[in-house]
Amino acid sequence: MTIGLMLTLAALALVDSTSFGTLGIPVYLLLTTRTSRLLIYLVTVVGFYFLVGVGLMLGLSTVVDNFGQALESQAAHWVQFALGVGLFALSFRFDPKRRAKLGKPERRFEPRAGGPRTMVMLALTAGLLEVATMLPYLAAVGIMTTAELPPGVWVPLLGAYVLVMIVPTLVLLALRTAAGEWLEPKLERLRAWLAKHSASMVSWTLAIAGFLLARDAAVPLFFA
Repeated sequence: MTIGLMLTLAALALVDSTSFGTLGIPVYLLLTTRTSRLLIYLVTVVGFYFLVGVGLMLGLSTVVDNFGQALESQAAHWVQFALGVGLFALSFRFDPKRRAKLGKPERRFEPRAGGPRTMVMLALTAGLLEVATMLPYLAAVGIMTTAELPPGVWVPLLGAYVLVMIVPTLVLLALRTAAGEWLEPKLERLRAWLAKHSASMVSWTLAIAGFLLARDAAVPLFFA
């Protein structure tokens, strides 16, 4: 494991830390619920992504070893291309400008606070909705798989990765505890901005993920 690999993974984790599930929702919860419930949400998010990462690391290694040639087949590329086009098309359903032209109301994603069970379900839902489109996270798992790291290395490395994903939220939590009323209006403005642009963020995430999947499949299908 090289320093370059660690820096790459750290950079990808910081990008992931700005997603709606790791920063957007926690900002809402900072303003609407108790600290203990926010921590339940964060622990659930970290646990979810860690287990998904372990599953992907083990599964990708097995898939690559056993089905490497099948994954490079024309049929597999067509499936990937169709999935990419589908995600790209789906992104327009969330685009605020398109919805405005069609006379449809703008969609906003504002989570509601609740008890511990609600926090766990909210975290799992956010993780399930985001994991397929969190390209830095998937890229990080792919990099660790390609590097053929032993479990004694990639398990703690993956654990550190998912912890870095919640660092900005922990910093905001510490600042809110220390600064109190001074930070409150700034968090409220951030919450309002996230609410206003939440649909655009979802739209762009789906569009980028779809484009990259389709582009990756299009090269061997049409330009090989």
